[in-house]
Amino acid sequence: MNQSSSLSSSPRGALWEGISEAQWNDWQWQQANRVTSVQELAELVELSEDEWRAIEAADERFRFAITPYYASLMDRHDRSCPIRRQAVPVEEELRVSAEELLDPLGEEASMPVPGITHRYPDRVLFYTSHNCPVYCRHCNRKRKVGDPTSAAHKEQLRQGIEYIRAHPEIRDVLVSGGDPLTFSDHRLEEILRDLRAIPHLEIIRIATRNPVTLPQRITVEFAEMLKRYHPIYVNTHFNHLKECTPEAALALERLADAGCVVGNQMVLLKGINDDAEMVRAMNQWLLRRRCRPYYIFQLDPAEGTTHFRTPIESGLELLRGLRGWTTGMAVPHYVVDLPRGGGKVPVQPDYLGFVIVDCVRRARVAIARLAHTAGVHYDLGVP
Repeated sequence: MNQSSSLSSSPRGALWEGISEAQWNDWQWQQANRVTSVQELAELVELSEDEWRAIEAADERFRFAITPYYASLMDRHDRSCPIRRQAVPVEEELRVSAEELLDPLGEEASMPVPGITHRYPDRVLFYTSHNCPVYCRHCNRKRKVGDPTSAAHKEQLRQGIEYIRAHPEIRDVLVSGGDPLTFSDHRLEEILRDLRAIPHLEIIRIATRNPVTLPQRITVEFAEMLKRYHPIYVNTHFNHLKECTPEAALALERLADAGCVVGNQMVLLKGINDDAEMVRAMNQWLLRRRCRPYYIFQLDPAEGTTHFRTPIESGLELLRGLRGWTTGMAVPHYVVDLPRGGGKVPVQPDYLGFVIVDCVRRARVAIARLAHTAGVHYDLGVP
């Protein structure tokens, strides 16, 4: 299949009007031509003075970069655009509150060797890359993602693989970053081949946001390569229905056709996806592309993310707006990843209490109707 002819073309900004279809649909061109300066961004969206200041100041703390594809999804005039808010720095990001942490999940404290976080008995996180197509403003690894000094060199990757090989209790590895798909097919295959050669390793998971921010990365050749190392699980990260484009659909379908088990992990973000109707539509779209909504994460308390944070009740209300309104397959687990390495804790609405109250209400209504039929007054009272 010719990749450039099989991808739909997104609307483009003035920066890329002369770019050919072949270039636009080339993931390496997209990666090499990311928007990384405030001057470039100003040609795509109308920036306010405070956005100018925030972008220039944020570069010293957590750089920004946006692929042309993802930038093309931003609303030029609307600062509340969900794509824009996830990708463009704002002044609130520069404020660090007392409860925010540099390493919110305590990953560094659980590293027996550089790049390996071993917190749970039978699985590890393998940090392989510091690079991402888009540096999401809510990132919980902003302390290292985008920082060239945190790049995992070949020796560090070798030590990580040797650690996994030396610990037979490890049956599951999550290959993460940054985004491991910023590697070439050849380099990523070297990592997958070395991991699959470990006898006790059963499951390889890949954490990537490329289907969302750089779907052109999921080429036919890449998908074919993954087939050689099954079982491969791919965890991706759609946060809003606006990210659900024809290009993203093709990326998910290629992964599923290649035999990968694909799941989505949404992070709950204030004013972006704390809306049950939108999340329901997004999750149904994902299921149609054979991607299972897996987690809704409460936002980790990373530095500079308070403006994205919702109360727990918002997540519970979101679940109430999903369960019963759509298939259970479209209802993810809502979890809080406890700070400093406490692990994931599932959170559920009090369905039992709700059912009991609802049953009492229905019983009272039924009694009132019977009393009315019999000509007897019955005070329904407070439900």
